[in-house]
Amino acid sequence: MNKVCVRSVVIGEGMPKICAPIVGRTREEILLQVRELCMAGPDLVEWRADWFEEVRDKARLSEILGLLRQELGEMPLLVTFRTKQEGGEQEISKEDYEEFLRGVLASGQADLIDVELFMGMELLERIAAEAHEKGVKVVASSHDFEKTPNVGEMVDRLCSMQKAGADLLKLAVMPRDPGDVLTLLAATWQMRECYAAQPVITMAMGGNGVISRMAGEIFGSALTFGSVGRASAPGQVEVGELKKVLRLLHENLLQKGE
Repeated sequence: MNKVCVRSVVIGEGMPKICAPIVGRTREEILLQVRELCMAGPDLVEWRADWFEEVRDKARLSEILGLLRQELGEMPLLVTFRTKQEGGEQEISKEDYEEFLRGVLASGQADLIDVELFMGMELLERIAAEAHEKGVKVVASSHDFEKTPNVGEMVDRLCSMQKAGADLLKLAVMPRDPGDVLTLLAATWQMRECYAAQPVITMAMGGNGVISRMAGEIFGSALTFGSVGRASAPGQVEVGELKKVLRLLHENLLQKGE
């Protein structure tokens, strides 16, 4: 499986990397959160641009991207506009969504960009090609806040992302019971062992799914999301606590059962 290198962070080897979201609605909230995040020390940061009240203003978008790059220094920046249909804060047309992605790429400030699978394979392929020309990595994503699909459907989604040229393959689902969490973990393991050329990122959301955010190194998820203050999705664990658990699992895995 390929490793994805973003600045000094290597995704796809060792402990799962921790990504923390910025979910401020104003410039002031964003600035405060990014400084708190830098102190917490995640491996990378996700700016959830759909939370920002002035995200449709191109000048303000450019300003925030520049501010984030300045504050983060060498910490990698993932930029995401999560659509309302997939759990985000704002409605957006397909045309405006693509324009947003192109604006982020043109800014030169993002290291990674999130593209939703259900916006269409053609859009994902176009943005992936344009992002790679600019040296930006692509996280293809799919979110289901209602249920956990069966193993075959989840693997098919991840394979479609890979076929379209994504660097990281992300799937988040909602479990109704612990059995659904096992289904998600089974799909993750099957994808990693049988099909994945690129790193996989999976999680079951909510309280039932918390274990999936911690067990990635065992089952094959290369990155997890942790919170500093406000979470961007149900079930996120605070970054400091998440680090402790990931390190504990990693150290025990290194013992190889001895």
